Amino acid sequence: MRKNRTPVLDELDTKILETYQPDTRLPAHTIGEAVGLSTAAVQRRLQRLREAGVIEREVAQVSPKAVGFPVTCLVAVELEREGGDHTARFRRRIAAFPEVQQCYGITGPADFFLVVLAADMESYDAFTRRALLSDENVRSFTTHVVLDRVKVGVGVPLGAARRGP
Repeated sequence: MRKNRTPVLDELDTKILETYQPDTRLPAHTIGEAVGLSTAAVQRRLQRLREAGVIEREVAQVSPKAVGFPVTCLVAVELEREGGDHTARFRRRIAAFPEVQQCYGITGPADFFLVVLAADMESYDAFTRRALLSDENVRSFTTHVVLDRVKVGVGVPLGAARRGP
């Protein structure tokens, strides 16, 4: 399958992903037992899902607080000028900052929404000076400081559509 086409997932693909997504360290034989496939069949399907772009990355979810980044800020950014080159430049520039954990182009009054990690508010302030205040195309930004991480993750609710509300 090509990455630029949406692959067709069958029920076994979905079951594999539901088992694999919460813990990518699970061995293929354990996944196979859970979904009723051989180890080799699970390995082939996982490889196909990677090549098709369904599985984008396999990463460790690290606690920001445990490694010195206890402050999370949600930042809405409004650009002065929108359009191809201006927006593309902002995307490239902001993606280069390691403090930016996530960046979304959005609809509404703001143009982008950022999730920014910082060691403390002084570090966050320094980030805003380097990344936002120094950018002549940033009209304004609004910061919301996270008080409590209620739910964090990138899991996709694969079976939710089948189960219903």
